[in-house]
Amino acid sequence: MSDPQIDPVDGPDQRIGQVGAPPGDSGFLPASPPRASIESAVVRLVATAGVVGIGTALGAILSSSGVAGWIIGLAVSVVSVVLAALLWRSRRL
Repeated sequence: MSDPQIDPVDGPDQRIGQVGAPPGDSGFLPASPPRASIESAVVRLVATAGVVGIGTALGAILSSSGVAGWIIGLAVSVVSVVLAALLWRSRRL
């Protein structure tokens, strides 16, 4: 039988007695040092150039293999969009 004074849905506070840092505290040093806006822009520009380079290399490899043009275009565009999404989603850049 269960204790009628404790609600099984809400229950007692589970955080009581836990040892550790309070919520929002990342420790002694910040998680990442602040980056200057110009440095961030340059890093994103270089990473974007890398995405273009990967797409170009993929297109060259596929065309030398004799793959149809529309497949090359499709493959390069999908890879470029996925890599760009990962790049711009990153908070470290």
